[in-house]
Amino acid sequence: MSSLRLPLFALPLIVSTLLALLCASSAHAAAKPAPVKASLVAADASVKPGQPLTVALRLVHDAHWHTYWLNPGTGLATSLKWNLPAGWTAGEIQWPAPLALKDKAGNTIGNGYEGELFLPVTLTPPAHVTAGSSVELKASADWLMCAEICVPGSADVSLTLPVSTGTPNPDATYGAKIRTTVAGLPRADAAWKVTASRDAKNLTLTITPTANSTAAPANLHVFSDDGLVAFDLPQTVKPNGQGGFTLVAPISSDGPKDAKNLLGVLTTSTSWVPGATLRGLRVDTAFVAAAPPSTPIAQLLGTLVLAFLGGLVLNLMPCVFPVLGIKILGFVNQSGQAKQKVVLHGLVFALGVLLSFWSLAAVLAILRAGGQELGWGFQLQEPGFVFILAAVMLVFAMNMSGVFEFGLSATAVGADLQMKSGFAGSFFTGVLATAVATPCSAPFLAPALGAALAVPTGESFVIFTAIAVGLSAPYLLLSLFPQAVKILPRPGAWMETFKQFMAFPLYGTVGALVWVLTGQLGDDSLMAILGLVTIALGIWVYGRWTAPGASAGRVRFGYGGLLALLLVGAWLGWPAQSKVIWEPWSPEAVATLRAEKRIVYVDFTARWCATCQTNKKLVFGSAEVLKVFADKKIATLRADWTNKDPRITSELAAYNRSAVPFNVIWLPGKDAPVILPELLTPSSVLDVVK
Repeated sequence: MSSLRLPLFALPLIVSTLLALLCASSAHAAAKPAPVKASLVAADASVKPGQPLTVALRLVHDAHWHTYWLNPGTGLATSLKWNLPAGWTAGEIQWPAPLALKDKAGNTIGNGYEGELFLPVTLTPPAHVTAGSSVELKASADWLMCAEICVPGSADVSLTLPVSTGTPNPDATYGAKIRTTVAGLPRADAAWKVTASRDAKNLTLTITPTANSTAAPANLHVFSDDGLVAFDLPQTVKPNGQGGFTLVAPISSDGPKDAKNLLGVLTTSTSWVPGATLRGLRVDTAFVAAAPPSTPIAQLLGTLVLAFLGGLVLNLMPCVFPVLGIKILGFVNQSGQAKQKVVLHGLVFALGVLLSFWSLAAVLAILRAGGQELGWGFQLQEPGFVFILAAVMLVFAMNMSGVFEFGLSATAVGADLQMKSGFAGSFFTGVLATAVATPCSAPFLAPALGAALAVPTGESFVIFTAIAVGLSAPYLLLSLFPQAVKILPRPGAWMETFKQFMAFPLYGTVGALVWVLTGQLGDDSLMAILGLVTIALGIWVYGRWTAPGASAGRVRFGYGGLLALLLVGAWLGWPAQSKVIWEPWSPEAVATLRAEKRIVYVDFTARWCATCQTNKKLVFGSAEVLKVFADKKIATLRADWTNKDPRITSELAAYNRSAVPFNVIWLPGKDAPVILPELLTPSSVLDVVK
C-alpha cells in the first residue's frame, strides 16, 4: 500500500495555513453583532444646572430576542450601575408596561420586552455645574437576552452633554421617543377603578370604568411586581356587564404567602385612555374580602352561641332591663292569670322580636345584593360607609357616656302599644322592644351587622334569629315561670355604671375606623376627622340644651344647633366619591407634561397644613371643577412637603415662598405659571383654567 509523503519544507506552510484559517474563523465569530444593542440616550440636548434630566438605556432587540422586566418570571431583570460626576444623583429605572413573552409553541416564558426599548432614568445634576462645560455620564448595563437560548449581555454606555443655563431643547433623535415612553409609563387613571380579591389559588380583579370613556381595552393581562401572579399560567378575562371586566389570574406557588395587596401592572393591547398611549394601569390595591364560602358547622355554631349571648346582654341595657318584670306582669294581667295564655302571650311577644330582626336581616341582604350588583365589593372598602359607621359609633358612645339621652319617646310609644288588649299588644310590644333596644345596643348589634355582610345571606338570617331568640329568652322564661321575677336583680346605679363602661369599646371602634379612613383617604383624612369632631359638637349641643326641664326656647336652640352642626360635619367629613388622581411632583414631570401641551396644576402641600386640606376640599369637592379638569385632561401634580424635601424647598424659594399652601397652574405656551391665592375657591381655579 502506497503512502503520501510530503516534502519536509511544506510542513511550515501547512501549519501556518491552518492557523490562519482558525484565526479567521475566530475573528468572524467575534465580529458577529450581539442580538441586543445598548446605548445611553437623553431626552434633552443639554444639561441645565440643578434641573433633573431624563436619560434612557436604549435596547434594540433583534427579531425573536427579548430582555426582561422588573419581575422577569424567569430570567434576570436589566440593571444599571452608574458612574456619574460628583454631586449627580440617579433614580431607579422607570419600567414601561411589559409583555407576556411567548415561545414558538405559544407558552408564556417570562415578562419582558422586544423591539426597540427605552428604560428611562431621572438624573439630577448639582446646581453648581459650570455653564459652557460638558459632562460625561457613564453606566454599566447588564441584561439577559433570550431567544431559543439565553445569553448574558453587558455594555459600558456613556453620553456626553453640554451644560447650558437656558431651557434645554429636546434631543433631535431620541427626545420625542423618550418623552412618549415617559408619558406612557404605567399609572393609575381616574377613569378606571380596579379592585382585587384572592383565595388560596386565584386572585380576581374587577375593572370598572368610573366615567364615560370611549377607550376599548382588549387582551388584558396582569403582572405583579413581587411574583404573586403565576407568570406562566393562563389568565381568563370576561365582561362584567358594567362596561368593565373580571380577570382571574392563578397565584404562583413561589409568590409571597402573606401578601395583603396587589402591586403590579394591568396591561391592554390598545390603550386605557382615548387619544393617548397608556398600555399599563399601575395597580396598588389591598385585597378585599371575596364572596364568602359556606361557614364550617363548628364555626357557625360558635357564632350562633355568641349571637344568642349578645341578644341576652341586650336585656341588660338601661332602656330594656327595667321593663322585663313589667312585661311579664302585663302578660299575666292580660291573660287573667291563665298559665297557657301567659305562655301564648310570651310566644307572640317573641314573634314580634323575631319579625323585627328578620326585617333587619332582609334589609341588609337587599343592600348587600344591590352593592354587589353595583360593584360594591366589601363594605369597609368604601370610605363613605366607614365614615357613616364611625359617626354612628361616635353618637352611640356619647349617648352611653351620658352626653345626651334619647329613646324616651320610643319608650312612651311602647307603653301605649303595651296597653292594647289581646295578642296585638304583646306582638307590638315585641316589635317595640327591638326598636327601644337599638339605641342602647351598638356594641352588640355592630358586630351582628358585620357578620351579616360577611357570610352568605341564609347564614345571616340564622345569626339574626339567634340574636332575637337571645333577646326574647328572658320574656319566654318568665312567661313560663312568672314567679322568677322576684329573683331578678333590682334596677339601680350599677346599670348606669355598666352603660358608661360599655361606651369605651365604642370609642375604640371609632378610633379603628378613623385609622381605616386614614389609609383610604391619605391627606384627605383630616377633613373626615374634623367632620366627626363637628358631629360630636352637635350631639353635645343637643344634650346640653334639651335636657329635661329645659325651656322651649332652649330646646329649639338645641335642635337647631344639632341639625346645623350635623350638616356641617357631614359636609366636612364626607369622602368625595370622585377623586383627582395626584401624581408625584418633579420638575421633570412638569417639563414632560408641558411638552405635551397640557395644563398642569401643581399643589405644594403638607399633611400638617390645615389650610391645604381645606383648599382641596373646597376646590376638588366641586363637581364643576372635576368636570372641567376631566374634560381638559388637566394634569395634577402634588409636591408633598410633609417631610423635608430639598427639591420642594428649593422650588418654593424660586418663587420667594417658604410656606404652604402654594398652588400654581402652568398653561400651554406660557413661560411662567399662574400663581393662585393662598385661600382657594372653585371660581379662582376655574377662572384660570377656562
